[in-house]
Amino acid sequence: MTDPITDETDAFAALRDQFAGLTALLLEDEPALSEHVASRLTRAGFARVDRVESGEAAIKAVADTPYDVLILDRLTAGLDGLETLKRIRAGSGPSADSPALMLTALGAERQKVEGLLGGADDYLAKPVGDEELLARIAAQLRRSGRRSKANGGDVTNGPFTLSPGARTLQIRAADGSQRAIDLSPLEFAIVCELMTARGQPVTKTMLWDKCWVEWNFLPDNFVNIIDARISALRRRLKDQCPEVPEAMHPLIVSARSQSLVFRDLDGVG
Repeated sequence: MTDPITDETDAFAALRDQFAGLTALLLEDEPALSEHVASRLTRAGFARVDRVESGEAAIKAVADTPYDVLILDRLTAGLDGLETLKRIRAGSGPSADSPALMLTALGAERQKVEGLLGGADDYLAKPVGDEELLARIAAQLRRSGRRSKANGGDVTNGPFTLSPGARTLQIRAADGSQRAIDLSPLEFAIVCELMTARGQPVTKTMLWDKCWVEWNFLPDNFVNIIDARISALRRRLKDQCPEVPEAMHPLIVSARSQSLVFRDLDGVG
C-alpha cells in the first residue's frame, strides 16, 4: 500500500463526500493489512468498517447488517472469500446485492474471471495502492447508485449532455441548440467513464479495464497507450467545442497517482 492521502486539494479529497457515512465489511485474515485497509477507508470518510477474518464470520455479519460495500480476500481459512461471496449473493440478507470487490493475491486471468463470474463486481490483485483501491470502491458505488435509479438518466456537465444508453455526447451551443460531438467508440467509452465519475478521479488501470476491453492482459506500456489516446482526445474535444472557454482546456486533466478527471463545468455555457 502507498502512503496515506494527506493533500486536501487533491482530486481524491472529493471521495470523502461520496464515502461519508458509508459502511464496509472487510474480510481479511492478515491483521496488518486488515488494519491498513480499514484505516484508509475510515480516513477517506467511511463511518464504519467491520473487520472479519473468516468467511463464516462474514456470512454471519451480513445476515442482519446492510453494508454499502464488501471487500473480500479469497485466501482465508475455512470458507474462502469466493465461496463466501457466492453464499452472500444466494441469500436474502440486506447485503446480498451490495457491491463486492475481491482483494487478493490470486491475480491470474483465470482467477480474476472466476471471481467476476462468482459474483464480484471488481477484482484487484495485491499489492494495490491506496488510491487505486479507493477509486475502485468509488466506481462500484457509483455504478450501484446508477443501477438503483429507475430513470437511469443522462449526465449533465455544464454545456455537455452525456447519454450512455444512446452512446452520444452533445454540447449546447450559444443559441441553445444541441450538437453531437464526433467521437470514436473508444473515445466515447473514455469520456463516459470519466464524465460519469462526476469530477472524481479515475485511475489509468481502471480506465484500461473498462475501455480497452479487447485486451485480455495489461501490457507493460499501457500507460503510454492511454496517454497517447488521451492527448488525441483532448485535441479533438478542443477542436469540436469552441463554446468551452480556452481556460477550461484541456477538459481531461491529470490527478495524482496516474489518474484522470473530466473537469467540472457547472456554470459554464
